[in-house]
Amino acid sequence: MSEPRVTYEKAGDIAHVRFDNPAAYNALTSTMWLQLSDIAGKITEDPSVRVAVFRGVGGKAFVSGTDISGFAKFTSGADGVAYEQNGDACMRALDAIPVTTIAVIDGWAVGGGLNIAAACDFRIATPDARFGSPIGRTLGNCLSPLSLARIGGAIGVAAARRMVLLGEIFGAQDLMSTGFLLRIVEPEAIDGELETLCRRAAENAPLTTRATKEILRRMAFEGLPEVDDLIAQVYGSDDFRRGVSAFLAKTKALPAWTGR
Repeated sequence: MSEPRVTYEKAGDIAHVRFDNPAAYNALTSTMWLQLSDIAGKITEDPSVRVAVFRGVGGKAFVSGTDISGFAKFTSGADGVAYEQNGDACMRALDAIPVTTIAVIDGWAVGGGLNIAAACDFRIATPDARFGSPIGRTLGNCLSPLSLARIGGAIGVAAARRMVLLGEIFGAQDLMSTGFLLRIVEPEAIDGELETLCRRAAENAPLTTRATKEILRRMAFEGLPEVDDLIAQVYGSDDFRRGVSAFLAKTKALPAWTGR
């Protein structure tokens, strides 16, 4: 079994990025997050790339979130602030990619996986794809303003509220009406659909694509509030430690939240 990793391969003018940790439903380790950020930088700096495709390995998940084991080492709210800042830095590298980005979702796209999918310009999914961010029912942590703006902008604020505040998991068909998904495609047909979409995107005038993406990025993310105090309060709480312990112990019952 290979080490968990994010791989990069270029085929002509198409960049292929794969999340390779199938034993953990492609949950991203801290090393994988850094690899993803580095790969995003390579794509940004390569003028020959026209389209970037993001996809999970194994057929069961796109990305199922972050490897939670690292949370057990947190000792204060400052650890949570640093974690969210590091995550935002990696995601900003994805946001800055100046070419068309496409997420291919087969299976779970939850937590960080939902965030990565939301950062892409287009998403195509198989019928059994599942989406959500049920952190209020599992870990008891919170999202950064950047993550909330990205997810809310992609799926709509109403759906984002249901995912985070109610812990709802959405199926692929549920998200077609929101515009989040471009297509729902059977697994055996998805490669052909992807090739057609890539070619159409690659034929677009590159300066049009670059300018449009940067304008949309500035519209979505400039002027976000400073909330380190709120993040520190959540990550420094007993509830967060309780949630992490229950998650790692694979406890089926919901943690007994106390609000402290």
